Amino acid sequence: MSQTTSRREFFKAAAALAAVGALSGRDALGGTQGANRNNPIWLMTSAFPGETFEQVLARAKSVGAQGLELCVFRRDSDRKDHTATHLDYENFTLDDAKKVIARCNEEGLRVSVGAYDNLIGGDPAQQINNQNHILKLIRIAALLGGDRNDVVCGTFVGYDHVLGRTDRGFEKNLEKYRKVFTPIVKYAESLGVTLCYENCPMEGWQPATAPDCYNNLPGCLAARKLMYALIPSRAHAETYDPSHDIWQHIDPSDVIEAMDFDRLRRVHIKGTRNFPKSADAVHWGRLFPEQVVDAELAKRAGVPIAANEWARCNYEPRLPGFGGSDSCDWSRFFETLMKKGYKYPFVIENEAVNSSHTGNMGATIQGFRATVLNTAPQVWPLGENGYAFDSTQMKADPMVVTQAKDIPVVTMKDIS
Repeated sequence: MSQTTSRREFFKAAAALAAVGALSGRDALGGTQGANRNNPIWLMTSAFPGETFEQVLARAKSVGAQGLELCVFRRDSDRKDHTATHLDYENFTLDDAKKVIARCNEEGLRVSVGAYDNLIGGDPAQQINNQNHILKLIRIAALLGGDRNDVVCGTFVGYDHVLGRTDRGFEKNLEKYRKVFTPIVKYAESLGVTLCYENCPMEGWQPATAPDCYNNLPGCLAARKLMYALIPSRAHAETYDPSHDIWQHIDPSDVIEAMDFDRLRRVHIKGTRNFPKSADAVHWGRLFPEQVVDAELAKRAGVPIAANEWARCNYEPRLPGFGGSDSCDWSRFFETLMKKGYKYPFVIENEAVNSSHTGNMGATIQGFRATVLNTAPQVWPLGENGYAFDSTQMKADPMVVTQAKDIPVVTMKDIS
């Protein structure tokens, strides 16, 4: 038998063993047994501004996803980059929640809610507006069943740069976080809802001329651990996006190993392609964000400068499996998560330069579909028709209405 034939027969046998769930929970190539994997794949709806709830449900079905992280940004926000609002947060009632739950069960989908703003920094009036808005979303999550239906509320924390640029500024931000979020977390806990912080540093949330680019407190693992120590409640947890650590030169698998894994409720699927050999990186280094100087001086000196506030760290956002490779070891990342028993949704956040950022809806949908297929072998069981999500459990455990009466809207003044 030739070496080529031997290898072919080995891999055929390995695939057969994996398909029947053999080898005591390990597949034939050393990975976690495929038959034990059945995590839902969701879409984050930030890529669909202007569309309705029914339209984003259809989007999820069209690409083979099992759920949606519904973005519910403020309509009167000063943010221009994210404007998707897929629930009527101003007028949402228990009857509306019942309709959403019924539609999800009809379509075999699940949902969570989220809005990502600066709650502890920036314009003081906007801070209060953002805090009151997240309280509305916690209420909506509760009406949708909260933890019983795995409906979490996604958010940022933000950062106060005025405090941050003083001595011990990071600690001052931690203290402001404790003061602002203690009543917010307590409110979420009282309603049976988990608040999930995403780890994006929001490096473009200041002008390119700003000296630093740390704009969201939970942007590093140390901060998140300190936050949980300050507010020990289990009603706040995290959404982990590996792309944000990739451009900070950190292996996401190492972060998963070092975190409080019981706090992990969502994982965003989004990639990053780093450019360590770009002219910008060579001239400015990769330890600090690229700085801005007078454009004419930079031209005379032959020094590149950032085109905008989001171009200071020499990377671009990608989707795994769409249009080429990125800088994340996705195989190791998924393997680490599955070995540790991650059981919650993977949420595709489409900010890819060749997909949603083209402004072309066809390319946006292609990116989502390609990422679902790229992720499937890592998180779904192998069956007769390939890797497919087993919806049996979702059908046996549908979303349920948990509230007997409506929940009043509250503000920070009411709960502080």
